[in-house]
Amino acid sequence: MPRRRLGRPAAFWTVAVLLVLVLAASGVPSPLYRVYAEEFGFGSAVLTVVFAVYVLALLVSLLVVGGLSDHVGRRPVLAAALVLEAVSMVLFLAADGVGWLLAARVVQGLATGAMTGAFGAALLDLQRSEKPLGPLVNAAAPGFGLSVGAVGAGMAVEWLPAPTSWVFGTLTTLCLVAAVGVLVFLPETSPRSAGAVASLRPSVHVPPAQRRAFVVVLPCLLATWALGGLYASLGPSLVSTVFGVQDHLIGSLVILALNGTGLIGSLGMRGVAPARAMIAGALVFAAGVTGTVTALATGSLALFFIAAVVSGAGFGSAFLGAMATVTLGVAPGARAGLLAAVFTVSYLGFSLPAIAAGIAAGHVGLERTAQVYGAGVIVLALLAVAGLVLHARHPVAGATSTPAPDRVPASKS
Repeated sequence: MPRRRLGRPAAFWTVAVLLVLVLAASGVPSPLYRVYAEEFGFGSAVLTVVFAVYVLALLVSLLVVGGLSDHVGRRPVLAAALVLEAVSMVLFLAADGVGWLLAARVVQGLATGAMTGAFGAALLDLQRSEKPLGPLVNAAAPGFGLSVGAVGAGMAVEWLPAPTSWVFGTLTTLCLVAAVGVLVFLPETSPRSAGAVASLRPSVHVPPAQRRAFVVVLPCLLATWALGGLYASLGPSLVSTVFGVQDHLIGSLVILALNGTGLIGSLGMRGVAPARAMIAGALVFAAGVTGTVTALATGSLALFFIAAVVSGAGFGSAFLGAMATVTLGVAPGARAGLLAAVFTVSYLGFSLPAIAAGIAAGHVGLERTAQVYGAGVIVLALLAVAGLVLHARHPVAGATSTPAPDRVPASKS
């Protein structure tokens, strides 16, 4: 008797929930970095190295297996990556020094990178053509998932007697259950095709039809994700060092303030032409980061949180517009590869500037480093706006209307 697969709408929302779960798991270590730094005795430079190896592993995984699900199907890639994610949670549980943390973050990065393209492509496969939600979920999930993970971990640190055991034990179980669920219940939306081995050669593949759109959204991706990297790696440390607040939950709430409001920004701009959403979002984002720099200079924690909320709303709007623009009309067999390219650029912006900030903080101080970093992000965001305005006279095809993705038949069980 054949297994009964989930229907198209249920499968879409199941994939969305699993994507949030994986991103929440990747956000969990952020508020725990301070705990590990105190326990294992390392500073901001080592902290950003722990952060960096995760992103490096994620990028390697994106470049190598980011498009694999276009050839072997979404389910095998997702199930294997979820098991690997569970392994990383076990490594976190066993961590008793920096080496273990590095190993755990490397494995987690490999798992997250493998899933990023496959999950995003599955959402595009399963969305309804008359109500396309794939770009919205792809844009909103990173901020929402990271926020859930960071705040959940912050609450665990403050209120539970053995926070790491609770957090990583629960996530290990959830990832293993999810892996089984993907194989048993999720329909396959991408038929097998030739070229699986060739797709493993490290590369960034943007289909010819999407290349101009990719170039247009590039500055927007770099600007927004660079600020996200600063908050994810050093946000709780800024709250502690600059504003003198030692509460771990407050430190994690600053990540929520930035990433959580990204969901609001995405929802608020849904239905707006992608180019307009990118321009409006980038301008709001620049205003929010200006507030962040001012808060650091004046020592106002309230302004710091308000600025993070404004920046997050701009992030959500700009990233939604970018995602809708670049995925418009992409063929089903190229979706995972394109999304892998988008997230490769995004995570480069997320990681490299944050690593530089961690190194600089050891020499000139965290506060001064964050101020210079913020100023640089503002300039990049304004350059993104200028680039988009220049392209307005020759718009990317379809960038002035809400995209309608290709219809993908539901897979039979």
